[in-house]
Amino acid sequence: MTQWNVPGHPGAEGQQPPPYGYPPAAAGGPPAYGPPAYGPPPAPYGPGYPPPYGYPVARRTNGLAIAAMVLGILWIYWIGSILALVFGYTARSQIRERGEAGDGMAIAGIVLGWVGVGFIGLALVAGIASTV
Repeated sequence: MTQWNVPGHPGAEGQQPPPYGYPPAAAGGPPAYGPPAYGPPPAPYGPGYPPPYGYPVARRTNGLAIAAMVLGILWIYWIGSILALVFGYTARSQIRERGEAGDGMAIAGIVLGWVGVGFIGLALVAGIASTV
């Protein structure tokens, strides 16, 4: 049997081992190195173990997005609707620039702010119409 590149072994000079995944030759041939050629290698850490690099880091939620949603829900004497619009649009631009989370909350604040402004408009139209 032939030895492959074993230092100090007679006749090992100039011989190279077969490449990775090399199928074994006929009986008595060189041994194959690596996993068998008929399947993928096993997972390095096995099933049920977390990956070696840890868990992903959660993104920060934009504070103005939270404020826009809260003010859009509360409608504090209708000034909250206007502030929800201002905070919502400002939060969306900050979220795009900084890569923060909270875009859905900013959109909710904007939508609720426009609903509040619509109610303000209806109240003004009803008030003017009742005086005429």
